[in-house]
Amino acid sequence: MQYFGITALRAMLISVLSVFAVSANAELKVGDMAPDFSLEASDGKTYQLADYRGEQAVVLAWFPRAFTSGCTVECKSLAENGDDIRKFDVSYFMASTDPVEKNAEFADDTGADFPLLSDPDGEVAKAYGVYTRGFARRYTYYIDVDGVITHIDTAVKPSTSAEDMIANLEKLGVSQRDS
Repeated sequence: MQYFGITALRAMLISVLSVFAVSANAELKVGDMAPDFSLEASDGKTYQLADYRGEQAVVLAWFPRAFTSGCTVECKSLAENGDDIRKFDVSYFMASTDPVEKNAEFADDTGADFPLLSDPDGEVAKAYGVYTRGFARRYTYYIDVDGVITHIDTAVKPSTSAEDMIANLEKLGVSQRDS
């Protein structure tokens, strides 16, 4: 009987500590510097956030898994509305913990005309506070030209992700490109 009590207590302690570990990752907030990253993408290039500082705003849209229903809807939404997003002086990416090969296939399948970043070890996802149980939460980070987080969308709706991104870029006052 006592053995069961110790085992149950140990399981409860591990559970509580894992909740705190996830919470500890989720410390980023508006006004913080965005964690730098250097990640391989579906287009065969490597992208580094630091390369955009002083040059261009960045939107980083984390998604859980390639080829799942919600992620497919979200990726297609961004692909179908890319012309409207590109009216803004912004580079935008989707990112997941999937391997780069899987994201390349997913980009082809969904017609993505923007890079899908791969973070297979989850280190960048952890730095952004989106890593949980081996995959990323569906959060979108808006980062200004100075590398500062200006908005975090934690309630992304896959079906309206492009429209919501455009509305957020307008609300944040991100400059538009000359036509």
